[in-house]
Order: sequence, then C-alpha cells, then structure tokens
Amino acid sequence: MGEPRTLILVGIGTGDPGHLTLQAIRALNGADLILIPRKGENKADLADLRRAILAEVLTNPATRIAEFDLPVRDAAHPDYRSGVDEWHDAIAATWARAIDVHPGAARVALLVWGDPGLYDSSLRIAARLAPAPRIEVIPGITAVQALTAAHGIPLNEIGAPFIITTGRRLRDAGWPPGVDTAVVMLDGECSFRHLDPAGLHIWWGANLGLAQALTLAGPLAEMAPRIVAARAEARARHGWIMDVYLLRREPAARPPGQG
Repeated sequence: MGEPRTLILVGIGTGDPGHLTLQAIRALNGADLILIPRKGENKADLADLRRAILAEVLTNPATRIAEFDLPVRDAAHPDYRSGVDEWHDAIAATWARAIDVHPGAARVALLVWGDPGLYDSSLRIAARLAPAPRIEVIPGITAVQALTAAHGIPLNEIGAPFIITTGRRLRDAGWPPGVDTAVVMLDGECSFRHLDPAGLHIWWGANLGLAQALTLAGPLAEMAPRIVAARAEARARHGWIMDVYLLRREPAARPPGQG
C-alpha cells in the first residue's frame, strides 16, 4: 500500500499576497497540486484573487494548478446544522474527485482565507475524506487581526477577556455575557442592529487586505445605518463581501452586577 496523500491547508490571510508567511510560500511551492475552488460567476473575484496570489509567490514550474466548482449550500434548508453537514459532505466529495483526477499528486494544497483554525470548516471537511490523507495546517493572518490592524486598535482591554462569535448567535442570544468586547464574524444580516446601541462602539471592516477594503468606526447608534448602506453597496458592486467587526461596551453601559 502506498503512502497516503498529504493535504495542506494554507492560510492566506484576507487577500493581500503580503499576508502569506514564508512557511505558506514554501508549502505552496512544495505542493504537487494546488486546488482553486470556483464559487460561481458572482464570486469570480475570489478565484481571481487566489490566482493572483499564486502568480506572485509560486515559482515551482512542476506544481500544477487545478480548478473545480464548489457546491452551494442550501440556505433554505429547514435545519441549519443538518444543511451545513450535507454541504460539507458535498464539498468533501468534490475535493476527492478533483484530487483523483491527478493520481500522481502526493502533496495537495488548498488556499484557505484567513486561518484554517478560526471559523473555517476546511479541517472538518478534510476529516470526511476517505482514505484519510495526512493533514498539514499552515496558519494564516485572520480577519480579526486584519481588522484590528486596519483600525490601529488592540483586540482586548488590559487583562480583560473577549469573545469571537457569529452574527447568528449575536442575533439570537444578544450580547455575550461576561465580556465587554465581542468580535463578530459570518454576519450577513448586520446583526448589530438587534442590540441596544447605548454605550456600544463598533469597528467594522470589509474586504480587508484588498484594494476595495472599507473601514468604518464610531458609536454604534451613529455608525449602524452607515455600515448597512456601505455593506449593501459593496456587495452589489462585487457580488460578494467578507466583513468582520468588533463591538466594545463602555463600562457605564454594563448591566448591574457585571462590573
């Protein structure tokens, strides 16, 4: 029996080739095959960005590049978790087919936005592959790091905890207990609109690391409508948007018993 394939999940930051670490560049140049997912015509820019990154850092002429069409998640599925599981099964099957076309590729790389370990499902999808490949993870700059760098702010206050959560949880459960700082990812519905804005400050960023990057910051009451409008305009223009934001609560805004 031959050695199992190695699947390398390479964190590529938020779109700027300068976000790639030396480790990531070496891993890409050491791969036999690099897979680029296509997400449909409206998100063609995302595949173009991956191509542009490879054009800048790939120097090994023996490394092959192959593209494949990524399955689309059923957003109307009645059960969110089951819908995600079915989607991940479909993606794993698509990965397997794309890899099997190149039987001689022992080391296969996938470019993962941000970091494979933070709000990304590449590791969970890879675990569905059979036979199981060896997995290598190359960490990358996260959208959270890009956000705090863009605004020139620290992620946490001195000695204080923070939470990284999703728009869905913020919308369904409200402000997370026990913290004054919350970073919100995967929020396609501007869930900050469901919070009482009193005493809350927001730092928002979209398409960070790219030429079309946007940043807005200020009191949530003032910035919420501006962010909603800016987000809608950018999504309409590009067909997609990747955004993240940090919310911080002033001490005076804490509920009784939480400070």
